[in-house]
Amino acid sequence: MSQSTILTGQYVRISQTPASVGERLIALFIDYVLVILYVIGMSVLLERLRIHAFSSLSFFFLFGFVFLPALCYPLLCEVFNRGQSVGKRLLNLRVVKVDGSTPSLSSYLLRWLLFIVDVPLTGGLGLVVVLLTKNNQRLGDLAAGTMVIKEKNYRKIHVSLDEFDHLTSGYRPRYPQAADLSIEQVNTINKVLTASVSSTKGGKQLAALAYKIRTTLALPESATNTDDTTLLHTLLRDYQYYALEEV
Repeated sequence: MSQSTILTGQYVRISQTPASVGERLIALFIDYVLVILYVIGMSVLLERLRIHAFSSLSFFFLFGFVFLPALCYPLLCEVFNRGQSVGKRLLNLRVVKVDGSTPSLSSYLLRWLLFIVDVPLTGGLGLVVVLLTKNNQRLGDLAAGTMVIKEKNYRKIHVSLDEFDHLTSGYRPRYPQAADLSIEQVNTINKVLTASVSSTKGGKQLAALAYKIRTTLALPESATNTDDTTLLHTLLRDYQYYALEEV
């Protein structure tokens, strides 16, 4: 079974398993059954209210209370229920962005609009695409950057121990300001530390970066007397400590 793994900016690794074709079809079948029951129920109600097909109010009621809600059912459910229709909820499935985040309204709208291309218009081309893509995505998912995942796997969040193997249980950070570092800044520190070992110019870059960090983060005076390499390594460990604390 394929799996999509994401490493977030806080060194949290999220493993999410794409929903299988069978699970998606069952969820779709449940949703269609609910829509059909809704249409039948509304038709009976309109009949009892004596709103017939050719009455003056027929178009308004049929469009506003039957056709439109049935048509927009998948979109409304996903937007207001965080990526879950009733069928998906019963099967513990959810629509998410490929990076694990919650889709935007435009993403939900795009995958909903392209459903007609995936199924009715092309006779089920979307099903073929789901079978061929790594994350079981239909055309609407590919265009919107979304995927349908098994929610029980999505909630299995764990920390990559590779990033924290040098932090002991009794580790205490020296610089609280390290928590304010962004992932881009952390990556820059790592690159400069690596370059300082393999390049003659790395020493100048290291000194310049250490100076900039001291002034930008307003580190205490003790940091001024700390060796540049030691300072940067300590900031990385402190950053990882606070990142782990947030999990």
